[in-house]
Amino acid sequence: MRAVVYDQPGCFDVREVDVLEPGPGHVRVRMTVAGMCGTDLHLHDGQFLATFPLTPGHETVGVVDMIGEGALDGEGALLAVGQQVVVNPNASCRVCDYCFENRPWLCEGFTGIGSSTPGGFAEFLVVPGAQLFDASGLAPDLAVFAEPSACIAHLMDRLHPLDGNSVIVLGGGPTGILLTQFLRHHGVDDVILADPNVAKLARATELAAIRTFLVDRDDVRGSMDSIVAAHGGAFDVVIDATGRAGVIQQLPRLARNGGRIVYYGVADEHDVVTISPFEIFRRELTIMGSFTEVDSFPDALAAFRRGAIRMEGVITHRFPLPDYASALESQRSDRSAHKVVIEAP
Repeated sequence: MRAVVYDQPGCFDVREVDVLEPGPGHVRVRMTVAGMCGTDLHLHDGQFLATFPLTPGHETVGVVDMIGEGALDGEGALLAVGQQVVVNPNASCRVCDYCFENRPWLCEGFTGIGSSTPGGFAEFLVVPGAQLFDASGLAPDLAVFAEPSACIAHLMDRLHPLDGNSVIVLGGGPTGILLTQFLRHHGVDDVILADPNVAKLARATELAAIRTFLVDRDDVRGSMDSIVAAHGGAFDVVIDATGRAGVIQQLPRLARNGGRIVYYGVADEHDVVTISPFEIFRRELTIMGSFTEVDSFPDALAAFRRGAIRMEGVITHRFPLPDYASALESQRSDRSAHKVVIEAP
């Protein structure tokens, strides 16, 4: 089979590799579509827990191809050959202190399909059955957003309660659009999405009842102040979905006293921002990170099946597996690209 293989950071090709048979408890999945996101750029550079050699791809939709002895899905159900499934890339050890505290996403033995084990940018992948979830009946163009949606479902749990809160999301990429819809789904009436890309903001308003604000790329600080003025005050919750240090630096300007600031976008590991400890102290601000999920796929898929999440038109660029290099370049530098996916031949 063909797969993207990195031998070291920045060095990859699409090559023939062995097709493995699933052992006990494991399942072989034939990839049909796999999403690309900013995390893949960090993995390309050797960041985000990357383990080499590496086949990336952590947003995978596929069909069951072969079932190992005793394999069940993530909800304990039988699997069937030909069944459409999505892959939860994340697993925890279930025995460390964090897992016993019911915080498996902080697990000391955390592993990720597509970062520490072979992922979905391949014709086939073999994964534990417990990391598969039924996606029968879902359009693949929606199912491919299951992994980022599960991560957001985890954040919604951490932010609960949200009743009566005003929330601003910085960054109109697919993650930002998903965030706004999950916030609305969780009862937040006052949601604003801010981004410098007019087309992305327009798409977001077609998919959800939110307000938007156009950011000036050359004056982020001024844009923050303009947002607060236009909103009539600062926000209870401020969520960064850009991962850009220059944006993150300015987030306290958007937060009300006592507000919560969420670092959600994946920043470069070497980026540093400056925070005034007196401001955090005086204004009683909370700064929190939200990394990933382990057990939130059922929540995300339930929202899909209820029709709460819509992503029509967000996928703008599609590439076959052999054109992975072009897909990566579009993800990195094409401002017309909203969601980039790899599709099976």
